[in-house]
Amino acid sequence: MRRVRSFSLIEVLVCVGVVAILLGILLPGLAGARAESRRVKCGSNLRQLGQAFHMYAGEYRGRAMPLAYTLPEIVGDGPPVYWWGTNGRDGVNHTRGFVWPYLRSELRTAGVYECPDQPWGSYIPQGAAKAVTSTYGYNGYFLCPPHTPGWAYYIGRQPWQNVDALAQPQRLFVFADTAIDLGQGRPQNDALLDPPYLYRNGEWKRNLSPTTCFRHSGRSGVVLADGHVEALGPQGGGLVSVRFNIGSVGEENDPHYVPNWRDW
Repeated sequence: MRRVRSFSLIEVLVCVGVVAILLGILLPGLAGARAESRRVKCGSNLRQLGQAFHMYAGEYRGRAMPLAYTLPEIVGDGPPVYWWGTNGRDGVNHTRGFVWPYLRSELRTAGVYECPDQPWGSYIPQGAAKAVTSTYGYNGYFLCPPHTPGWAYYIGRQPWQNVDALAQPQRLFVFADTAIDLGQGRPQNDALLDPPYLYRNGEWKRNLSPTTCFRHSGRSGVVLADGHVEALGPQGGGLVSVRFNIGSVGEENDPHYVPNWRDW
């Protein structure tokens, strides 16, 4: 009879141990590679939004894109028109958004308007339609004060910015990863980039709900007014929501959010 060679129990255990060690080494690297891929995709989304912002300005004599048109004399009986589109009870219409002529991409899950690290289902959608709008926020607070819903009553007399005349475009945020924590178990998307301080009744007060979201391993993707994209951490700014990594870059409004705030 011929003797059949087989593995001993010790050899099997050694092989299993080696495989477990290799998996322990490889899996964190694979997870890191996936996270980096999502960060790169987010940067690409922001870069396209930044390009649309500049193309809008080029067509409107340098004027920065409005965050929204809400007044009845402008929008009529329809819903408010935001930079990304409209959001009414009959659904979302992205073709009415201010970026649409320059970035013809649909509002959909995993699209240009949605950060891959904040996918559909991980946040509560704003608006009547409860559909995809955007998980990026626009710095309308500085760029277009007269047309920034919720704040225009206080800041509407501040100048509507001309993109060609911005003092430090390489430091000014245009779009960034955003979200807001309303205590509902998940963050809510917010298409407005709120600064660390808000202007009310002639004075600046600390904003209790800034919206910059550091969802890329503690960093937030931002596109600046000169067109370049960065991933920035809080840089001394506080987190108002630790569980969702929401806060602001730096403690002050300058230089990234409202660079001239001390002159208001």
